Formats: sequence, structure tokens, C-alpha cells
Amino acid sequence: MQTGTVKQMMKLGVIALAAVLVVAGAVTAFSLPGFGKFEKAKVVKGAVSIPLADLQDGKARFYRHSEGGRDIAFFAVKAPNGSYRAAFDACEVCFQEKKGYVQDGGFMTCRQCNKKFATDRIGEGPGGGCNPAAIPARQAGGNLVINVADIRTGARFF
Repeated sequence: MQTGTVKQMMKLGVIALAAVLVVAGAVTAFSLPGFGKFEKAKVVKGAVSIPLADLQDGKARFYRHSEGGRDIAFFAVKAPNGSYRAAFDACEVCFQEKKGYVQDGGFMTCRQCNKKFATDRIGEGPGGGCNPAAIPARQAGGNLVINVADIRTGARFF
């Protein structure tokens, strides 16, 4: 082999190795808690408890609950008015697209139709349409508590 060809092959090998390391690092990072969109919901005595301290910054936290081989996705958020809300990461209109919502300040925006919904209005009014499908939640002992039975009702969206 010529010296130039060996150098080119070594250069390509280094580039390929670097690409593999970058992909492996990204996969690892997104599988660690807090790095991907969803965190696995921890169930204790039939309920998921989310520390209110985790929601103080007003940023929506996304969770998933596995039930019967299906992941049910939901989020919890502290709204600008100080209330705590929980809803499925899906709506009755766009759920088949499996895109869910993204937060934009005090609003959740449907990633399919781009409609915005105020976080402090989640669960109020008749619901339906593209609104985030609310999940009943209560505050207890410094946590936002959501019954697993209520999470199961959202299985139809996923």
C-alpha cells in the first residue's frame, strides 16, 4: 500500500470512531433520567407522586407510565397562577400523530396543529378538542399525586 492511502484509511477510521462515540454518547445521555423528554413515573401504592419542588420553576416535566406493554405519556406543570396541573401528552384530536405538546412559557403548544393552551386553564371548562386531556391530581405531603387508575384512562391516546 502507498503511504497516502494508509493515511487516508487511518483518517477515515478516526472519523468513523468519533461518529460512533458521539452517537453512543447521545443514546446514553437520553436514556438517563432528566436528559430525555420523558422520565419513568414511579408508582407507590397505586399512585405517582411528583415532588412539588421539581415543578417550582414552571417548566413542564414529562413522564411515562408503562401499562400492558404500552407507554402512557403525561406531563405535570406549575402554572403561572400558582396552580399545579397534570395532563396527557396527547389530545383527543391530534393524538394519532403521536406528537404531544411542547411548552412555550405559560402555554402548552400542540406539536401537530400548533394551537396554544394556557397551563393555568388545563382541566377547566368542558375539555375536548385539541386541549391537553387533563388528569385529576391533588397536592399531598409536598407532592403532586396522580392515581394510576386515572393515568390508565389515557391509554386510548397511546
